[in-house]
Amino acid sequence: MAARSILPHRSLISFYVVPNAVGDGTAILTEPHMHPMLNTAVKAARRAASIINRASFDIDRVKVTQKSHNDFVTEVDQAAEQAIIEVLKTAYPDHAILAEESGASSNLHDENDNVWIIDPLDGTTNFIHGFPQYCVSIALQQRGQITQAVVYDPTRNDLFTATKGAGAYLNEKRIRVTRRDKMADALIGTGFPFRDTDGLDEYMQMFKVMTEKCAGLRRPGAAALDLAYVAAGRLDGFFEKGLQTWDMAAGSLLITEAGGIVANFSGESDYLYKGNVIAGTPKIFAQMVHLLSPFAK
Repeated sequence: MAARSILPHRSLISFYVVPNAVGDGTAILTEPHMHPMLNTAVKAARRAASIINRASFDIDRVKVTQKSHNDFVTEVDQAAEQAIIEVLKTAYPDHAILAEESGASSNLHDENDNVWIIDPLDGTTNFIHGFPQYCVSIALQQRGQITQAVVYDPTRNDLFTATKGAGAYLNEKRIRVTRRDKMADALIGTGFPFRDTDGLDEYMQMFKVMTEKCAGLRRPGAAALDLAYVAAGRLDGFFEKGLQTWDMAAGSLLITEAGGIVANFSGESDYLYKGNVIAGTPKIFAQMVHLLSPFAK
């Protein structure tokens, strides 16, 4: 028997209130002292989180579709993404969208200066197994630069935010990367190949190199949240290959605004488009690039 949808009707999805904040009379909490565009992104992330949290109470009823090997999408991903887009497009109807599930909006082109980059549920596999490590990730790219970022962990109510040039925050408290400077003392996050296992042998070589040099290696399974953890000092560094732009966009700004560095395996800045990323404190980052640059290609 087919699984029944556990998503609420549209009128029940939202419970945050600011009159007409999203154009339908539903309410959304505003966040004080934020850039207006960041505030809108936070509203959108909280709207998505309300859908995710409701679904998490009865995961067995969530409809799951396999996009490819070990790559899943649920009705929750799709509903959360639509909720995010609705909030963003109501506030900024001319802005373009690049989202994991629905792809690029029709107005996404080189001349559009404002692009919202969305991962509505990073860590879907964790979510459908009830493993509480997943998040909502939203970033704004303006003229090629990420200027606003939100990563929201609904299981812990951890809200990571950043505006370019204004610092990074966790629940309104300023965050910084750690001061740790020795790889032997560093806790490093990673992600290993799960869609295309052709890269698994190479990853095992990287795993060996890093395990021998650092204090510990962790693979929680949600790259956007791993990057936020680097910004907040919960991890000293992170590396992964084969990521998508929406996996990295928000987290990368969090890290740079928290005093860290983000680049590809060669130390260059095109990681958003190449999908290979190294991030960390300045000194840990430099040591990671030295260790991982042989795997740059």
